[in-house]
Amino acid sequence: MPATPKLTRRDPIEARAPVVIRRLSKTYPDAKGALRFSNPLECLVATILSAQCTDEKVNEVTEALFTKYRRAADYLAVPEDELKRDIKPTGFFNQKATSIRAACARMVDAYGGEVPGTMEDLLTLRGVARKTANIVLGNAFGVVEGIAVDTHVKRLANRIGFSTESDPVKIEQDLMQLIPRKRWFGFTYVLIDHGRAICQAKKPRCAECPIEDLCPSSQA
Repeated sequence: MPATPKLTRRDPIEARAPVVIRRLSKTYPDAKGALRFSNPLECLVATILSAQCTDEKVNEVTEALFTKYRRAADYLAVPEDELKRDIKPTGFFNQKATSIRAACARMVDAYGGEVPGTMEDLLTLRGVARKTANIVLGNAFGVVEGIAVDTHVKRLANRIGFSTESDPVKIEQDLMQLIPRKRWFGFTYVLIDHGRAICQAKKPRCAECPIEDLCPSSQA
């Protein structure tokens, strides 16, 4: 019986994808989100704050923030400038404060002050696109509707050849076609961990990459 030909980075992505997914999942078996929260509202706020900010810094800020602001109404009860000061270390605090307050106002008006638990309803909140909605649904509600495409996931999807798109929504659709549904939630964090550890933005460490031989962007 002839041996199965070895896959290379020139093979179709449909052939390479299962091997890429298996190797990366084996490399990062404990991959998970790093943001700390104890309920859906904290998850939503932490995720909004994480834009253009490290998870470590967000966790530093939210340690005190979540003691002060326990309900959606609490974010509306203080002057906006006070909230801005409280979240300033996360960067882009003007925009983030506006988004948080608008999202909380919507939750108070339409959802009894609670974070809604569906993709459709989450997308009606200010500052919430599919990435944030996927993170909140998966982590706070155990609901998996798609794949959260952050900067790491976007970069890796393009480099590995899982997608040629630049729009996160289109990248998500490409990933959902290649990645088994049961892996959608966990594989997001596998890609994020790989993006931080090896496939870094400025200087990827291709020689150390477990999928180097299958990656069309390899510089090794």
